[in-house]
Amino acid sequence: MTEESKNRSLLTAREREIFHLLVDDQTTKDIAGRLGISEKTVRNHISNTIQKLGVSGRAQAIVELLRLGELQLH
Repeated sequence: MTEESKNRSLLTAREREIFHLLVDDQTTKDIAGRLGISEKTVRNHISNTIQKLGVSGRAQAIVELLRLGELQLH
């Protein structure tokens, strides 16, 4: 991803970080512990992303982020 495309991203840096961890099969609890934030905050970031994308769940959000080039599989 180029610096320019990062600047035009739909996601905040934290949202992107959380979805990368979700793709790596981390649970909400794992992500919260790793990032030093509450599980509720993790869920809020996921919910905000789902709303931005107009999808109905985490799995659909991941598929849409991959389609848009916002997220890549490692």
